[in-house]
Amino acid sequence: MLSNLPDISDEFIGRKSELAHLSDALMREGLVTLIGVGGVGKSRLALHAVHAALRNQRRKAIWVELWPLRDDRLLIATVADAAGFADHTATLPLDALCEWLADTDAVLVLDSCEHLLSSCRHLAAHLVMTCPSLTVLATSREPLEMPGEHLVTVEPLPTATDAVELLRRRASTAGASLTDPKDRATAARLCRWLEGIPLSLELVAGHLGQRTLREVENTLWSRLDLEAEGEVTGPSRHRAIRTTIGWSHELCEPSERLLWARLSVFRGTVDIDTVHAVCGGGPLHETAVEAALSGLVAKSVVSRGAGGYRMLDTVRDYGHMWLDETGEASSMADRHAEHFLGLARSANRDWLGPRQASWYHAIRRAHPDLCAALDRSLATHPRAALEMSGLLGFFWSCCGRLREVAHYVQASLDADVESGASRARARWALGVARVLRGEYEAAGTLAASSHAEASARQDVEGMLRAAYLEGLIYLLQGRPMTARWLADRELDRAGHTAPASQGRFMCRLVRVFALTAEGQLSIARREAGELYDDCVAIGEWWTRSYAAYQLALIALFEDRTQDATAHAMRMLQGKQHLGDSFGIALGLDLLASILAAQGAGEQAVTALGAGETYWGTVGHPQRGTPEMKHVRDQLEQTTRHLLGDDRYDEALRRAARQDPDLILHELLNGTGPNG
Repeated sequence: MLSNLPDISDEFIGRKSELAHLSDALMREGLVTLIGVGGVGKSRLALHAVHAALRNQRRKAIWVELWPLRDDRLLIATVADAAGFADHTATLPLDALCEWLADTDAVLVLDSCEHLLSSCRHLAAHLVMTCPSLTVLATSREPLEMPGEHLVTVEPLPTATDAVELLRRRASTAGASLTDPKDRATAARLCRWLEGIPLSLELVAGHLGQRTLREVENTLWSRLDLEAEGEVTGPSRHRAIRTTIGWSHELCEPSERLLWARLSVFRGTVDIDTVHAVCGGGPLHETAVEAALSGLVAKSVVSRGAGGYRMLDTVRDYGHMWLDETGEASSMADRHAEHFLGLARSANRDWLGPRQASWYHAIRRAHPDLCAALDRSLATHPRAALEMSGLLGFFWSCCGRLREVAHYVQASLDADVESGASRARARWALGVARVLRGEYEAAGTLAASSHAEASARQDVEGMLRAAYLEGLIYLLQGRPMTARWLADRELDRAGHTAPASQGRFMCRLVRVFALTAEGQLSIARREAGELYDDCVAIGEWWTRSYAAYQLALIALFEDRTQDATAHAMRMLQGKQHLGDSFGIALGLDLLASILAAQGAGEQAVTALGAGETYWGTVGHPQRGTPEMKHVRDQLEQTTRHLLGDDRYDEALRRAARQDPDLILHELLNGTGPNG
């Protein structure tokens, strides 16, 4: 059972013995490290080996790309995110991750460890010690140097056979046919010169669309000969890849070289609009950017996939060296940070509208570069970092990135101490993260300070948001009347000054939750319906999902189980649309209770088991407002009565072994048990 592995092409040349060896090692060893020079194909070999080894086995694969990380601060969070663990706990991050993976039968791939060796060594040691069913597969230019580490050295391709075949196929893709015997002989010489390193061969093939093979040979030989005469240190294979990258760089058009340098500022995969926004300017006008980017793709300097454009780290490092040489490194870092601050502003502006869900997905995709922008701003523009972290905080909290919220918001608050709208917003965002981690006292302090700062400036929206946070704390602590009073107070103060705003919708949601908890079901039903309809009218999803949740809960209390099912399905569809694991867990608990009330015992237990798995992904047992405890207790009593203890326990175990995403899909589409 594969999970988040990148796609692979069917074309994979050679490596049969390495694949067999690696596949066997993955079944036997706790830690396997692929080592080799940059560009030799470690990541590609790891990807194919994991696909081959797990294709017919009930294991998961977790692929973690470490190359976007500049340091180890987000290492654990990056691994947790790839593993589907949206950590909502207050425990140490590594301990929480190890507990989550403790019983997981999976291969965890740590791709590109060489720049984080010490931290990866520490992480791998804890994982191997605490997760007996987990296999850690690392790719690195150097060993992790750990006891029990099984090393597999990835050698270059054989220069007389597989290397020539790789060059021939890549040349064919570039529009050059190497069928002539003379061309085949020339290709063989090139493969020997480049020592069979795949990245070098792909870079060479990328130039065959514009140059003949003989021209490539002559220019490359001149470069290799010059390098041989110089005092270049390091193993010959390191020199070969450096030389080829430098040679490829020299053959690029000036605009391509400039774009290569500017693209090195990105940490992750980016789309064409982002490339234009950050890298355009000067000689790189709009059409020049697109032409240069197409040229770099054709020359294998940049790869293009479904998610956008990216560079291999070896090529990106060379580009960054040239960015320093151009004197643009600082200005490009600032442009990069400004662009992603603008993205955060746009996402916040569009939160209450039809683009809300797309912004959640965009922020998720841009995560490495958002962190890079925050790192830059913290070092050079603390005020911008404070604004940006506050704007991103709620998005990140909903996506389970509570560690990043805590780290960046707190660092920004410490770096910029002046009061203002950004500081109030940042405190509020940090308070939301604290609530989701169950730290109610700390969240209350942040809510109060956020409200005080907003009140001092007569910031109506800031006061509404603070009231939502305070109301949420009281709801979770079983004090709905106080929560409703706080929401009502700010809604009355706001009057008609914020008719459709994030804070107003949130306070209306607090009212609905409070009314339901107080037993005022008819009023709660009416207001929840109005809120749901208002959200649908403007295309909003987050509030809509929780309004549907309340409508489902109210219908269950009123014994209208068909209505309850429909509302619960809408709630789960909304949370799935946003990628909110916490909300999905909450919705599955409620759906299970509704199914039990309808007499669908097997289906109810299946939903309950999937919900428990989702609760595990946030590191908490079942949570929610206090009235859900009675609902859950009734669920277990009813389903045990319907199925009997043995069938209940077996059904729960069976559900726990299944993919929760698949169960959710089946429940939403009516194809699950008894569906």
